[in-house]
Amino acid sequence: ASCVQYRLIVRDVHTLQILQLYTCLDQIQYIEWSSDSLFILCAMYKRGIVQVWSLEQPDWHCKIDEGSAGLVASCWSPDGRHVLNTTEFHLRITVWSLCTKSVSYIKYPKACQQGIAFTRDGRYMAVAERRDCKDFVSLFVCSNWQLLRHFDTETQDLLGIEWAPNGCVLAVWDTCLEYKMLLYSLDGRLLSTYRAYEWSLGIKSIAWSPSSQFLAIGSYDGRVRILNHVTWKKITEFEHPAAIANTKTIVYKEVEKSPPVETERLSFPPTRALASSVFSTQSKYDIAQVPVSLQYIKPVADRANPKMGVGMLAFSADNCFLATKSDNIPNAVWIWDIQKLKLFAVLEQLCAIQSFQWDPRQPRLAVCTGNGKVYLWSPAGCVSVQVPAEGDFQIVSICWHPSGDSMALLSKDNFCVCYLEREEV
Repeated sequence: ASCVQYRLIVRDVHTLQILQLYTCLDQIQYIEWSSDSLFILCAMYKRGIVQVWSLEQPDWHCKIDEGSAGLVASCWSPDGRHVLNTTEFHLRITVWSLCTKSVSYIKYPKACQQGIAFTRDGRYMAVAERRDCKDFVSLFVCSNWQLLRHFDTETQDLLGIEWAPNGCVLAVWDTCLEYKMLLYSLDGRLLSTYRAYEWSLGIKSIAWSPSSQFLAIGSYDGRVRILNHVTWKKITEFEHPAAIANTKTIVYKEVEKSPPVETERLSFPPTRALASSVFSTQSKYDIAQVPVSLQYIKPVADRANPKMGVGMLAFSADNCFLATKSDNIPNAVWIWDIQKLKLFAVLEQLCAIQSFQWDPRQPRLAVCTGNGKVYLWSPAGCVSVQVPAEGDFQIVSICWHPSGDSMALLSKDNFCVCYLEREEV
């Protein structure tokens, strides 16, 4: 599904043929599929309206109007039959049922980075709340929206909450001014508190491993700390130095080369194919000789949100690798071997990393850097692929298909789908 201003377009993944075209009341700011892919939600935050469309019955329609309360966020519940809307100023969360048309209200949701979290099995929802200048977490049962637990958290200014994939532990972390990671059980007991240091900027990003055995915490000091699920103590920490000296680490360096042009083929005016080939630079990876110095940016200390610390991290689907990016070293992706707890490979790009995402089925990482190329890494090696698009196609984000056979590459105005051939094992 994609949206162009007020139109919602649903296409077939393999042929990109348009299957449905829906017209909304205003410009769409956000779209989301229901878990069973039967419905799609379109949020128009400026108008305070959500429209829901059915794929099975195109003439069925649903409009949710929050009226004067306004709308700042909207999402599906895991069952795909309830819509959760957060009103302006985070006054409340409204839960609308598509089946019974009933409405439930959750008061005092907190305006923070990640304030709502569902367990993977869809049974429970955690909501971060702020009342009387204190932080709380409420746990709800998603089947009937009944309150299961309500407890206060030992945080100054809670920034986010996230369930472990197995749904047994809730991670709660504090603002970057206070290094604090709290781990709670389903019944609201505090299992553990983790602090790496004090009096300095703290947690910047977190990621659970798919097996729920590890919690990776990216910090402003440029390190990733890995906690284990038995004692919730640190088992290791990964540093991101500007120079790599270990000879066992493979460093892939992106290099550009202009394609050779045969002078006999030059004509004036040049043909379109020739012109595009003359001005497009191809890139490939060289394996750099260790030691390697990476491009380092000195952070500006007196500005808010300084470019420092580990801002992106993600585990591969098989738990074997962790990819990280340190904001001081914007052009590099670090890939860590989780079984051996050491650095496996580093990708040094020519441009700053915009985003990366793991293949949902196998250890294969797709990276984009805001140019017309997509980069793929797997333990077998690295490849750079030029997108054959007309004009200037700058990829800013990547979205994998759940099967891992294709991915959508998004630029500011366009998107294209990249199909990957399945290797016969």
